[in-house]
Amino acid sequence: MKHRIVVLGAGYAGTYAAGNLARRLSPADVEVTVVNAEPDFVQRLRLHQLAAGQAIEAPHLADVFAGTGIRLRLARVTAVDPERRVVAVADVDGGGELGYDTLLYALGSHVADHGVPGVAEHAFHVTGRPAALRLRERLDGLDGRGDGGRVLVVGDGLTGIETATEIAESRPGLSVTLVADGELGARLSTGARGHLRRACERLGITVLEHARVEAVEATRALCADGTALECDATVWTAGFAVPPLAAASGFEVTDDGRIVVDRTMRSVSHPDVYAAGDSAWAVGDNGLPLPMSCASAGYTGMQATEAILGRLTGRRTAHVKLSYPGNHISLGRRDGILQLVDGEARAKTAFMSGRKAARIKAGILGMSLWTVSHPTFGLPRRKHRSAGAPDASDATAEKAVARPLGH
Repeated sequence: MKHRIVVLGAGYAGTYAAGNLARRLSPADVEVTVVNAEPDFVQRLRLHQLAAGQAIEAPHLADVFAGTGIRLRLARVTAVDPERRVVAVADVDGGGELGYDTLLYALGSHVADHGVPGVAEHAFHVTGRPAALRLRERLDGLDGRGDGGRVLVVGDGLTGIETATEIAESRPGLSVTLVADGELGARLSTGARGHLRRACERLGITVLEHARVEAVEATRALCADGTALECDATVWTAGFAVPPLAAASGFEVTDDGRIVVDRTMRSVSHPDVYAAGDSAWAVGDNGLPLPMSCASAGYTGMQATEAILGRLTGRRTAHVKLSYPGNHISLGRRDGILQLVDGEARAKTAFMSGRKAARIKAGILGMSLWTVSHPTFGLPRRKHRSAGAPDASDATAEKAVARPLGH
């Protein structure tokens, strides 16, 4: 009987892992199934561009997995029963259950409202394709009015910075305000913070620092100091959260619901389950938890893949370097910041900015899309030996795999 691998989520981590497992394991011995709610791959790192009005490629997952041997199930995961080793799903036909022998949990994250009143009812966000399109429709309406609609972006993390600058550049007729909980770009080096400020000034973005939004209404946001910020659209970019599914399924999780894993991305409570991407609480080589990011999705997806391969083939599990190299921030289409960090995740003094940084960021995103669109890396499927036998071609193929880069 074939060993059943089920991958939950076809984001950056899940798609990468599924493709590698299908490429490096024998289809005679292993069956790989990917469960995803959406029929298309979502370039989450470009959703702020989609919201601003740009065309963003969204490959059909059926085309992505065609010819790889991977089975695609378009459905929403409703429950996981690790004792019975089954996943409950809901789809247009009503749903059902999928059995597994090995599970890779990579369902990602969504916007975190932090319990702030009115966020769910009135705010827009860019953590999903439908949400980004909803914001785009709203911005189209504001642009069409011709009276300089007001857009308020709450949160000055990477998503907030990229969203505010993208909207300001793509829609110069709108007034954009960026609300920072502390100092703008506090995680960046002094020089990079200066460049960020100049970019905001160039794009006409109003920056409010040391301001905490405590409520969102239809036409304004209320700050802790009593200030009311009038606006026509509030975009909430103040962090991410994971669904409660993992906790409800009985996995050992952190207070915020992420699955606690060991160095190989294996669940510490359920040895047949692995987690990757935003769903996993993994400790990096520097002893600090890996942040929710594209880089972390790449590294944890690679490590989970190696662990599953090692377990199924009897070979030593390779350890992937778990680090966070830095931040690649787009400031519209023609500007950016490349900020490297040290071993303690603190910004280094040196940074890159301007058009060169923007081109590097675009290259990273292009490479990420190619990797996902070619989950077996464009290589023809080799003749598989049994799953327990090493193949010399593995080493050659692995050298061709580009290392993930950070966001």
